[in-house]
Amino acid sequence: MANALIVLRQIVIMFIYMFIGFLLYKKELITREGSKSLASLLLYGVLPCVIVKSFLVQRTAENTRLLIASLVGTAVLLGMSMLIAHVLFRKNPIEDFGVAFSNAAFMGFPLVAGVLGQDYVFYAAGFGAILNALQWTYGQSILAGDPSLRSPKAIAKNPLVLSLVLGLAVFFTGFSFPDIITSTLNSMSALNAPLAMIILGVYLAQTDIKSMFTDAHIYKISAFRLIVIPLISAVIARLFMGGELREVGIALIIAASAPIGSNVAVYSQKLGLDYTYAVKLVCLSTVFSIVTMPLMIMLL
Repeated sequence: MANALIVLRQIVIMFIYMFIGFLLYKKELITREGSKSLASLLLYGVLPCVIVKSFLVQRTAENTRLLIASLVGTAVLLGMSMLIAHVLFRKNPIEDFGVAFSNAAFMGFPLVAGVLGQDYVFYAAGFGAILNALQWTYGQSILAGDPSLRSPKAIAKNPLVLSLVLGLAVFFTGFSFPDIITSTLNSMSALNAPLAMIILGVYLAQTDIKSMFTDAHIYKISAFRLIVIPLISAVIARLFMGGELREVGIALIIAASAPIGSNVAVYSQKLGLDYTYAVKLVCLSTVFSIVTMPLMIMLL
């Protein structure tokens, strides 16, 4: 029951943010062009700060060992979800992207804190950082149908990949930013959820909401994101992350069990695709996650 309440709380917060964006668009206080500017702020300003901030943790031998295990586990679980999504949904790149990538940070991290404790959010943070980097590279390449976006040259210039490298370097070297930089990173990172959801609300205002609940195919996509991917993730994590790594494995499974991430809509608009359809996928899967995410934890 407690886990369901955590998920419900996050969904209510998410829809409050979305309602703000919805209302601002309907009142013509934010335009479509304005939402593109907000999306650029999110992608180029906020997300890099989120990634770097996730690694601002004191380095200890235990932290280092468990972080490495979580990064390896993340690579395996995300690789699996991307493979399944691409095999089954490659004809529709928005669905491919949506099934592959969860809303780990906003929906998953509060559950990790509630089930395992705040300390374990750090091990799931690597999941979120790598997920964001993969969305920019692999995710954009499938949305745009352009393999060059995941070429070594493109990856080397990717701000999210560079942020991931910087974050890992900061952690493994034990480097400490000045307080003013740390405070800036914290403040910018705090914009992530509100800004992403407000943008989503602007997109929702341009969507036929009724059709979201009458399209059976959207239910199918949600089922793969919320049930199939988490169950396979749980099997993999339980096989390879037992013993001392058990809690890290559970943290990754929770992150992998989150609904479709809002960035699928942001990237879809950026690339000129049908972002209103992406919004439907995000919203419907988020509503159903109030049942599926606590269920996944019970099964663990």
